Amino acid sequence: MKKRTGLIATKIGNSSYYNENGNVIPVTVLKVDECIVSNIKTLEKDGYSSIQVVSINGKSDIKKIKKPQQKLFANIKSDPKKVIKEFRIDPENKLEIGTKLNVSHFKKDQYVDITSKSIGKGFAGVMKRHNFGGLRASHGVSVSHRSHGSTGQNQDPGKVFKGKKMAGHMGSKQVTKQNLKVIDVDEENKILIINGSVPGRKNSVVFVNDSVKKN
Repeated sequence: MKKRTGLIATKIGNSSYYNENGNVIPVTVLKVDECIVSNIKTLEKDGYSSIQVVSINGKSDIKKIKKPQQKLFANIKSDPKKVIKEFRIDPENKLEIGTKLNVSHFKKDQYVDITSKSIGKGFAGVMKRHNFGGLRASHGVSVSHRSHGSTGQNQDPGKVFKGKKMAGHMGSKQVTKQNLKVIDVDEENKILIINGSVPGRKNSVVFVNDSVKKN
């Protein structure tokens, strides 16, 4: 399957879905507002092939946004949009500027990869951040039950290596979850129902692509 453009969506939240057999499936509900192709990049001109897509209504007054973006939205005859995203594609899947995409871009039972910014957890210890077991609950351990223990070696190499699992800032970074199944597509309500969990908090922006591993 040739690589084609993805869509911009908003995560509404989690819910339950009953399939044809009456079994309940945990799902994530995504809303896909109209996505418009705003720019095209080609191998000949830019060195790679991609499509720029805009979506989600932003400021209503076009004069309140920057001039390059004013020109972009004027070219596609659209109100200003809040999110601009570029998707890499194969040249044969090129679309015309102004092409409108909706939730029917994806089909029921296909697999997708979803990218978003994960929920920020702040500064977290090693038990929460890296699933460490912690120190013993008795036999002389006091105060430091949830600490990480020793981090270094001997005089050689005499340092703590970069990338050592330690306490620190957890979450709030870009995450891609692969091979998520599309359970249902509701074209009337612009809803995409995905099996399982999707990265990000409620009302966060997510990017939905065809699965790389499961075509």
